[in-house]
Amino acid sequence: MSVKIRLTRIGRHKDPFYRIVAADSRFARDGRYIEQIGTFDPKAKENAAKIDEELALKWLNQGAQPSDSVRALFSEKGLIAKFAESKVKKGAKKPAKKAAAPKEAKPAAKKTAAKKTAAKGE
Repeated sequence: MSVKIRLTRIGRHKDPFYRIVAADSRFARDGRYIEQIGTFDPKAKENAAKIDEELALKWLNQGAQPSDSVRALFSEKGLIAKFAESKVKKGAKKPAKKAAAPKEAKPAAKKTAAKKTAAKGE
């Protein structure tokens, strides 16, 4: 199941209003969704998006892919930077795997001239 974080329109005609939801990518835009993460009012001048940061980061960590418009909203709120920072911290906590020493190449076995002629003679 591929989960997307996207906008679902709930506003009436010529009065848009959106929910930011985590939904299965196979369902319709305004169809079934898994969880509501926030809201977005494009007519509002400032603070148009109200996003639950904890839920948004939870879904991003689980591999949900934000749509382009949601990614822009997350960037505006600083969530993409927090997500990237959390990924770096997770990588720093784990000890780095030690690289195995390169194996020495064994020299190829050389056939002596006597063995070659004996092999050909048979």
